Amino acid sequence: MRFIAAFAVMAFHYMAASRSLWGEYPTEIFASVNRVTTLGILGVELFFLISGFVILMSAWGRSIGKFAVSRISRLYPAYWFTVVALYVLYNYTDVTGFKGNLYPIHYLINLSMFQEAFGVLHAGGVFWSLWVELKFYFLISIIVIIGINLRRAMAFMWVWLVLVVVAEYLENDLLTEIVMPRQAPYFIAGMAFYLIHRVGPSVTRWGFVLVGYAFAVYAALERVQSRVDAIGLKRFPAPPEAVIVAITLIFLLMAAVALGWLSWVKWAPLTTVGALTYPLYLLHQNVSAVVIPGLRDTLNPWLLTALTMAASIVLAYLVYKLIDRPGQRLLRRILGGRRPVRNE
Repeated sequence: MRFIAAFAVMAFHYMAASRSLWGEYPTEIFASVNRVTTLGILGVELFFLISGFVILMSAWGRSIGKFAVSRISRLYPAYWFTVVALYVLYNYTDVTGFKGNLYPIHYLINLSMFQEAFGVLHAGGVFWSLWVELKFYFLISIIVIIGINLRRAMAFMWVWLVLVVVAEYLENDLLTEIVMPRQAPYFIAGMAFYLIHRVGPSVTRWGFVLVGYAFAVYAALERVQSRVDAIGLKRFPAPPEAVIVAITLIFLLMAAVALGWLSWVKWAPLTTVGALTYPLYLLHQNVSAVVIPGLRDTLNPWLLTALTMAASIVLAYLVYKLIDRPGQRLLRRILGGRRPVRNE
């Protein structure tokens, strides 16, 4: 599922969003599929939904120390590599696509992953979602500290949902930054799906899913509409009904997981496919900045897109094998973690 989400985001960036690379609107180049590729923007929302499920699963029964080790070792090795690679790419080559106005100190701050908290631009275009994930980790750490059980998880979800409503009503910037009204519905619904998977369905747990779904539809419609307003429906053909269908399918897919309907999927290589998703997500946009501008005038755009996707996937696999997995092991040893590397 994570690979599906990453591939959707990659298709969106390559075939619907990167006008600066193609020299024209990619939705016009790939007109036959533009009603699908524009919806790839919602792949990030699928990531958030999956995170709600997986992070609660990862945190259950762990101390705050072990939870912190698992998150730090999971996130940082591939991320540090990406930040360094982007610094080299934009300071020692003539590649300009997605180049930010950053100084070396900004790249150093980006290594912390807390750059948004310091008002520093992200070195990579997709890094904004990592800040959202980090804030979710800090929030869920509250119940990790006191010990997660069913009652406390449910209470946490209730409180978070109430604070989302309060933040929307008050329009307070600080509260909005903390409780994330636009992303919280996905995390909360993902947590509810995990509880359904772990202890079984209930009216309350399905209630959280339905409320999360309603809020998620609202947030997704707002996010996609901002793109439509910017360049027009003709150039970004993602009408409201298509957005609703996409969010509905995302939630139905997670419901199938929660209810065990996909437990028959046991093909071993899927573990590796899921693991390389993170470096793929981090790197794919900048790979396109290297490949597409130099070949767009000589290669068929469909072939060029396929080539760029293949290059991104191969690079992601190499980073996973040579950087990410060994880096996770090393960080776990340094930070005192004893558990083997898991794809959480």
